[in-house]
Order: sequence, then structure tokens, then C-alpha cells
Amino acid sequence: MPRTIMLIPIGSGVGVTSVSLGMVRALERQGVAVNFFKPIAQPRSGDVGPERSTATLRNASALNPPEPFAMKYAENLISSSRTSELLENIVERFRQGTKESDVIIVEGLVPTDKHQFANEINYSIAKALGAEMVFVTHPNNDTSQQLKERIEIAVSSFGGKNNQRIAGCIINKVGAPSDESEQYRPDLTEMFEGAHDSLNSNLEVLQMFSKSPLPILGCIPWSSELIAPRVVDLATHLHAKILNKGDLNTRRLQRVTFCARSIPNMLEHFKAGSMLVTSGDRSDVIIAACLAVMNGMKIGCLLLTGDYTPEAEVMKLCARAMESGLPILLINSNTWQTAQRLQNFNMEIPVDDIERIEKVQEYIAGHVDKHWLKTLTGDSSLSRRLSPPAFRYHLTELARKNSQRIVLPEGEEPRTIQAALICAQRGIAKPVLLGNPEEIHRVATQQGIVLTDDVEIINPDDVIEDYVAPMVELRKSKGLTEVVAREQLRDTVVLGTMMLAEGEVSGLVSGALNTTANTIRPALQLIKTAPGANLVSSIFFMLLPDQVLVYGDCAINPDPSAEQLADIAIQSADSAIAFGIDPKVAMISYSTGTSGVGSDVDKVREATKIAQQRRPDLLIDGPLQYDAAVMENVAKSKAPDSPVAGKATVFIFPDLNTGNTTYKAVQRSANLISIGPMLQGMRKPVNDLSRGALVDDIVYTIALTAIQATQAMDKAIANV
Repeated sequence: MPRTIMLIPIGSGVGVTSVSLGMVRALERQGVAVNFFKPIAQPRSGDVGPERSTATLRNASALNPPEPFAMKYAENLISSSRTSELLENIVERFRQGTKESDVIIVEGLVPTDKHQFANEINYSIAKALGAEMVFVTHPNNDTSQQLKERIEIAVSSFGGKNNQRIAGCIINKVGAPSDESEQYRPDLTEMFEGAHDSLNSNLEVLQMFSKSPLPILGCIPWSSELIAPRVVDLATHLHAKILNKGDLNTRRLQRVTFCARSIPNMLEHFKAGSMLVTSGDRSDVIIAACLAVMNGMKIGCLLLTGDYTPEAEVMKLCARAMESGLPILLINSNTWQTAQRLQNFNMEIPVDDIERIEKVQEYIAGHVDKHWLKTLTGDSSLSRRLSPPAFRYHLTELARKNSQRIVLPEGEEPRTIQAALICAQRGIAKPVLLGNPEEIHRVATQQGIVLTDDVEIINPDDVIEDYVAPMVELRKSKGLTEVVAREQLRDTVVLGTMMLAEGEVSGLVSGALNTTANTIRPALQLIKTAPGANLVSSIFFMLLPDQVLVYGDCAINPDPSAEQLADIAIQSADSAIAFGIDPKVAMISYSTGTSGVGSDVDKVREATKIAQQRRPDLLIDGPLQYDAAVMENVAKSKAPDSPVAGKATVFIFPDLNTGNTTYKAVQRSANLISIGPMLQGMRKPVNDLSRGALVDDIVYTIALTAIQATQAMDKAIANV
């Protein structure tokens, strides 16, 4: 029987939509079929498009929530004493739109001056849907006693403490900033340089765990990163003219600085993520900001006021800064008017800001009580597939269990530095950056981040000599000399590989700058294959909207024999199991079953038989065409007796040409995330990155590597 959870906001500004997003993600992490329903749309001032919560989830996930009823329609029925008709319609739409769901998150109305009936109708909807109620609130500047009383008053309107349908409450925005009068500020003012920056720590909220009349199911700290808007959002709000587009759609703003002083007194405020606001005729500020950009400082944008377009000579001097991506905006208001307009900026997440939606979902999901979540999903009877959020969460949770030391040879590369800090902060791994410490800290500062002591930095010049003799010993059969070894160790990938060979780190991740060959060659020479492994192969984890598939081999073996193809299939199935994916292995070919002939399809047919004989415990079938492997309706006609066709989760391609082309075609055409290549068959884990890897790609590859390291250690212990 599906479970329905209704989130009911206690007052305005509690962030109920963000909590809804996080709850959906938290349940996706559990691998359950979750859906969302906002019964009645509640447009904010200025909204002209579809209902915000529903549209946000549609854009950012594979969910297709039912359409909410228009507020005007609901108001008309309520005012004409036809509330029961409204509730019947809500129940009908709810049931039709959420049939295949384990858990449904329902978002209630926010009580406002315009919608004073919100609590009454929320309670009626909860009862009509048979929903368990979770109240959402924020501390504002209440003491724990005041917050307790506020929750009690709210509970009394929903049947009181004895109502068994009240599950608990979630406290959001703990520690949110307040102004001089100690009032909570849901606007951009906390971004203003020099504004009152003391945060209401809400330490008393911690006392709520003993005082609260309800179980506290989540306590979500305030995070300024979650409110960082894109430059394009502020440009739209200000109706700004774009003088230079640059990274308008992707750069985020962490702070706002009004440049009214002389240049020497302003330089300390030129920081990564800053919106620098100055009059358009302040050529000195414009040029100084552009110089900072050309020296690596990733300033958010320049906002020029007064409708003063900079002179052509000034823009020419700034050409290189603009080419690097610096957005430059022009507005006609003065500084005072601009400050007022910024304070009126809507801080809610735009429905098309997928990156920010993802951050909010992951952050809030991480602060919802896990034990309570398990009570929602423990008795689920519907079939489950490992969704991308569930897979990513599974990765990080597995990696955290044994925080492994992972070396990152490209230690001066900006994305790698950011990923190292994230991994250290989240406990995914103990990252080791190889590079010049001064350069690493300089690059970090330009990215607007501060490296903590949890990120280890090793200067290669200080340690190269420690690995010359061990490397000569490892390669003595190849005639390696000390001179050549010392020269090769100047390559940080080789140095990192030697650290791995010597057992000083547990894994290596490279490839943001280096080619696949440069990453893998030292590993093949110095690490070698694992006991019992006949070859090294690779897989990609393909994160489709509603499940994760495994593709192999797409990076290493150009034209494997039937024996090698069987090895790749078995390695890939074992990797799938290790990462929580139920392996149904499809051996891909241009022909299904016995319908085709030729050396290529014969190789796949033979490889299938070998793999089945070696591992009868695995579901392996082939040859199968891709459509027969993945589509149930095609499988019924082409391979009706196959245990794999139409349900495949692991796809083994006949050669590198097919595998690499297919993975890139699927990745780019479907605009989905792929993690890998993850190498299989190595004695110790070494993993390659795409040179176009995003920071998140690097983080999850580090997590994969850490998990592989733990599994390798467990196998070694078991074999002793």
C-alpha cells in the first residue's frame, strides 16, 4: 500500500518547496518509486508560468507529477460551500496520477493574508488522501520555548497531539541570517558586502529535540550556497542590458559589493563570485576588475549603473577579461535605486536552474532522519530499480564507510581541487593533491574556496627521491635505470602510481588533464593485473533518468577475443553487484539469437557460452541487439524466451568501436551523466576521467575508486 506524506507549512517563508524537493530526493536514494503532488497551485507574486513546485520537479527529474488545480478554481468552490467537490476532484487526480508509486509527497498550501483558509483546507486534503502529516517550520528568531509553543498551536488546528496521522516536524533554515533588528531576511541583503553579517545561530533549536511536542524528522541548517543565483537571474530581474554575455548563464553570485571607494581600498573586495556594482563611468574600477580577472580571479560579474556605457578604449583594454567569461551588465538606475531593486530580488529557485535544484535536493535529503525514511519504505511491495540519485547516494555511503587515501596527480587543476575539498568535507575519501602547495592554494583562492587540513598536499619535488629505487626494482626486468626513473617520476601520474604501488595510497584518479593512455600506461607497468584477472577492462555507469545501466568495455580493449569478451562480461557483472545493481547481462551484437551469421556475431555467441559456463550463477544472454536488450515490447518478438531481453542492466559491446560510440551517443543525445571509465582487473584501483569532466564527475569517480580499494582489501583478507 503506498504511503502518502503531506508537508504542511507553519507560516510563510519556511521553504516548503525546498523541503519537498529534498524529501523526493531522500526517497529516491532509497530506490523507491516516489512521486509528488501539489493539490492546489499557489502562484507567487510575479509568477506567470506553471505552478513552481510541480514544474521544478518535472524539469529536474524523471517524475511526472499530476497537475495542480488552479487557485481561482479552488477559491470559487470553497467560497460557494462546495469544498467536498474540490476534495473529490483532488482525490481523483491524485489517484490517477500516482498509481505506480511507493511513496507520494504532497505539498500543502502556505498560510498567507490572501489564503487564510490554508490550514483548514490542508487538513481536509490530508484526511481525504489518508496522508501522514509533517509540519515544516523555521526558527525565525524564536527561542526553543517559543518555537515549541508555535508548533503546539499549529498541531491543535490539525487534531491535536493525539492525532496518529501527525508524524512529526521538519525545522528548516536553522541559523539563517538576521538583520540589526534581529528579523529574518529572506532576500539578497545578506550578500551585501559590509552588511550586518552576524548569523542567528539558533543554538536553542537543539533543545527542541527534548522539548518538541512532535518528533523532529529533520533539522536543516541554513546554507548560503543554496541561495547563490546565476548572473542571468539578476540580469533578468534588473532588466539589464548585456554588454558582454560571457558565462552569464552559469556563473553564480556569492556576494554583492558596491565599489564607491578608491581602488586601493576596494581590492580586498575583489573576490570570486562577487557582483561588483559601480557607475559605468568609473573606468578605474572597470579596468582594475578586469585585471583581477586576467590574473585568474573568477569575479561573478560587473554591474554598471547610471546608464553610462564605458568608452570603447576601456572596453578594448578589457577584451581578454571578457573573453575569459566575465559578464558585464548595464542598467539605468543609480546606486541607491540598484540596492533597493536587489533587495526585491526573488530568492526562490528558478524552475530552469537544474544545478541549484540538484544542490538543494542533495543538501536537504542529507538532513532528513534516515530511520524515519526507512519506516516509509521498509514494507514497499512495488518493484525497485536503482535510480541515479539512489546510485550516487549509495556510492557516497559506501565510500564513507572506509575513508580511503586517494591520490590526485593533477593537484593544481581547478576542478580537481574543488572535488578534493568536497570529498574531504563529506568524508568520501582522504584526498592527496600532488603539486606545488603555493600554486594549489592560489588556484583555490581564485575559485573562491579555502582548503582545509583534511586535504593533503604533497610537493612532488620533496618526495621523488623516495620512489626512485622502488621503481627501478619494479622495472628491473625492463632495464630501467635510476636516471630514467627519476625523469619519469617528474610526471605526477607516474609518481602517484608509485605511491599506489608502495601502498601509501589506496587508489588513483587522473584524466582531467591527461589522456587515458597517460593515466593507464603507468598503472599497467607498475600495478599490474589482479590475481586471477586475465585482462584489464572498463565500464561506464550510465545514469538514465530512472535507472542506472552498466556499459562495458568502452575504453580499453579494441577488439577482444571471445575469451576476453567473456572475461569482460563477468568482470562487469561482478562490478554491477558490488555497486548495488542487479546484473542482467546482455551480450550486444547486430543480430539477436540465431538470426544472424558472420564472424562478428559468432564471436559474441561463443563469448556468451563461455561466460555462461564459467558463471552459471549470473543471468547472461546473447547475442542480443540493443533494442531487444532494453525494450520489453521488442524483446517479446525477437527473444521471447530470454531471461535478459527487455530487462538488461549490463551491456557488453563486441568491440571498442561499438562500445565507445554507443556510450557517447547515448550520453550526448540523452544529455545524461556517465561515471567512468572505471577500470576492472587491476591489482589496485586506478581510474580515468574525461578531460571535460565536471567537478561532480570527479567526486563520484573518487568515490568509486575508494569503494574499489575497500573491496580489494576485503578480497585480500578473505584469501589469506
